[in-house]
Amino acid sequence: MKALHIITGLGVGGAEQQLRLLLRHLPVDCDVVTLTNPGPVAEGLLADGVKVVHLGMTGNRDLAALPRLARLIRTGGYDLVHTHLYRACLYGRVAARLAGVRAVVATEHSLGDSQMEGRPLTPGVRALYLTGERLGSATVAVSSTVADRLRRWGVPAPRIEVVPNGIDLARFRFDPVQRLRTRRRLGLPEGAYVVGGVGRLTTAKRFDVLVRALALLPPDCWLLLVGGGPEEHLLRRTAREAGVADRVLLTGERPYLPDGSPGPDLPALAAAM
Repeated sequence: MKALHIITGLGVGGAEQQLRLLLRHLPVDCDVVTLTNPGPVAEGLLADGVKVVHLGMTGNRDLAALPRLARLIRTGGYDLVHTHLYRACLYGRVAARLAGVRAVVATEHSLGDSQMEGRPLTPGVRALYLTGERLGSATVAVSSTVADRLRRWGVPAPRIEVVPNGIDLARFRFDPVQRLRTRRRLGLPEGAYVVGGVGRLTTAKRFDVLVRALALLPPDCWLLLVGGGPEEHLLRRTAREAGVADRVLLTGERPYLPDGSPGPDLPALAAAM
């Protein structure tokens, strides 16, 4: 069996990392097409021996990408097309049908009550999603919550399968020596109590909530944020305004898993879903 995974981009992100982890364990021959941004995860996939093709799509309305994608699917002789993230699901499902592939699966990684991958859930976004969904065979929801939201949208229940994200537990095993080394390398005080967040610095992650909460905690508490993104300058400004800039450490984008992951005493998640 030969499968093609289509994803919107391969910068650092949860869906992108999950795809890389998934491909390490699938017992089939898989290639990957990224519509845009062949970033660090593309480099990781190539290092894993996975073929990665950059389609060079210039924007959401780059319709010229559709025949290129359909041709790539047809000439590749794929038995299954698996799409990830909103834009890839729209274009990938249509292209697969044009190429004559009827086994088309999509994974829904990020569907909130009011947003999808950072975009507002407008009637137009929903209508496009449901139109594309009908061209596929099934949709994989990464949680029962996402499955419930898909059903409320109008996706038929028999077409939804819940497959939770896989986690490589060995990479999260506690190592006190590594933790101490990481803290020293990052410049964290030895006796500090560290609250930590890992993820892209975007509005949806709500890391600003953690910054403001830090102002209510004792002065030996620090906030460690591992990741990069467009909200970094706003978070730094929020920290200055809250008077905690000297206790907030932003490491920037790091390879997966980042060096800072063993550092926190308390991992924190404030994302708006």
